[in-house]
Amino acid sequence: MTQKPILIPKELLLPFILITSLFALWGFANDITNPMVAGFKRVLELNNTQASWVQLAFYGGYFTMALPAAFFIKRYSYKTGILLGLGLYGFGAMLFYPAAAWESYGFFLASLYILTFGLAFLETTANPYILSMGPEETATQRLNLAQAFNPMGALAGLFVAKQFILNALRSNATDENGKIIFNSLDEAAKAVIRTADLMVIRDPYVILGIVVIAILVLIAVVKMPENLGRDRNLDFKATMSRLLKNRNFVEGTLAQMFYVGAQIMVWTYIYQYAEVLGISNADAVNYGYIALVVFLIGRWICTFLLRYIPASKLLAIFSVLAILFTAGAIFLPGMMGLYSLVAISFAMSLMFPTIYGIALDGMGEDSKFAAAFLVMAIVGGAIMPTLQGMIMDIGGIGYDDTLIWGVPEVNFSFILPLACFVMVLLFSLRAKKIIQLEG
Repeated sequence: MTQKPILIPKELLLPFILITSLFALWGFANDITNPMVAGFKRVLELNNTQASWVQLAFYGGYFTMALPAAFFIKRYSYKTGILLGLGLYGFGAMLFYPAAAWESYGFFLASLYILTFGLAFLETTANPYILSMGPEETATQRLNLAQAFNPMGALAGLFVAKQFILNALRSNATDENGKIIFNSLDEAAKAVIRTADLMVIRDPYVILGIVVIAILVLIAVVKMPENLGRDRNLDFKATMSRLLKNRNFVEGTLAQMFYVGAQIMVWTYIYQYAEVLGISNADAVNYGYIALVVFLIGRWICTFLLRYIPASKLLAIFSVLAILFTAGAIFLPGMMGLYSLVAISFAMSLMFPTIYGIALDGMGEDSKFAAAFLVMAIVGGAIMPTLQGMIMDIGGIGYDDTLIWGVPEVNFSFILPLACFVMVLLFSLRAKKIIQLEG
């Protein structure tokens, strides 16, 4: 009987655990930030498009820094890349202190932008590092295992967002009729509340910055394998030529961009969708919790299923599920639509690490730069939410000012993630594990 390839060699178990912990760390940053789109909109009285700039800044940082991060870790080491990433992460988070003092939306956006410079370094480093920690046959399964810890950090981020930010924002207070009191106040009263609320938003990020710097110090003193990331022979032109000829990689990068865009739209605008149903932003976090728990359960189930089902085939199945659930979020009335929106998270659970693993299959040393482009593909999370915000602004700054195809504009706006999942499905059907294309 043929023995199955080992998942993680014993000698790499400790590095695997340490690097896997970083997946939770950037999951926390992602999901403490998603509810801030609704939070900043209320506090600073923004329209939907302006509020979506939170995600434009957050995921734009990934796009800007992923390729420089790849150059850096290719020349130096994975550990050095991780330490620099943690430093930028912590610095960006602590910039929330002066941003709140200046009460500047632009300063907050700049802080998020710098914070995600650090996340770009961490993701560009950690994903290929995890793939390299064992046999190539189990690389995608290993990455799914590591990625399973990402939603654990995300759950913690949502908890902090609800308990220490959204619940504490005075601008979210309602009267006995359920109407937002802040909207009826004069400018002087609004200014007092705005100052207090921006400090509420500030504090968790500053504390996060301190925690990240502490983790940086911990990793700095722990001995880690350095040789897996070091390669001083930089031949970017030759690498790019090979990458552009690799059809599987090129299509995988595009699929990743559409997937991340869909994920961020689904998780960002669940609050606006719920608000139309009469659910407050703070209470809507409970549905965010459920979505992440469903996502986490799906991630563990998929890690198991990948032992028996080819990755691209499973990706196709889950893409179809995502399309059906998204259609339900658009067209099903009331709470059924919200439940369908939550269920999309189960279908998404497989997608990021599986697209990543398929696209990097057989890359060898080229995987360092290829990984950077896959992280740059996270720019989909910057672009797509802004486009969705523009759709929601069609009838006004509310979420149900007009009907499109017989549904409120917030429902109709989910046509964008539906289209993104169609693109992921097309990639899965074209991947070489299904149609035997050469990479």
